[in-house]
Amino acid sequence: MGLHLGSIAPDFEQDSTDGRIKFHEWIGKSWCVLFSHPKDFTPVCTTELGYVAKVKAEFEKRNAKVIALSVDPVDSHQRWVGDIEETQGTKLNYPILADADRKVATLYDMIHPEANDTLTVRSVFVIDPNKKIRLTITYPASTGRNFEEILRVIDSLQLTDHHSVATPANWKDGDDCVIVPSLQDEKIMKEKFPKGWKALKPYLRMTPQPNK
Repeated sequence: MGLHLGSIAPDFEQDSTDGRIKFHEWIGKSWCVLFSHPKDFTPVCTTELGYVAKVKAEFEKRNAKVIALSVDPVDSHQRWVGDIEETQGTKLNYPILADADRKVATLYDMIHPEANDTLTVRSVFVIDPNKKIRLTITYPASTGRNFEEILRVIDSLQLTDHHSVATPANWKDGDDCVIVPSLQDEKIMKEKFPKGWKALKPYLRMTPQPNK
């Protein structure tokens, strides 16, 4: 049985560059972004780890922690961190899990034999404070991840969790939203959306972002 959206993210205990981590305990009441790397000293991943360090404050604004994973031991990670900091011009400020025994990679189905039977694929998991998986993305080794998109999705998830809206194509924080089709009571709609809405179709009703 594979992991799906809404599945509880598997808990684990594993070493990292910040010491031993008990995953669910480490997440606490935060959101979490877990992202994996095929191995240490790989070029695309070096740029990704550096970029996430530079924008960590953006994740923190959203009550989200970031944690990376690679299937190499801690001493290898520590040597790689030196390269990351030198080439990317930033200090690494979050942990890298050391998954040499492939325990986490196996739990999260990160090893795809058709691609490579020993290395993890480059996966992203967004996990909410209830430890539920809310987003999964798997990238090919040749394509660097778009962490602005991951921030955008967290914005959308946090908005739609608390308001009766969904977010349309290419939405970004501050744009108009879609009122969910299940909400049909006009009195409730007026209470929820005092700025009003525009019905393009009975099922497509646009409204200003309700928390702005």
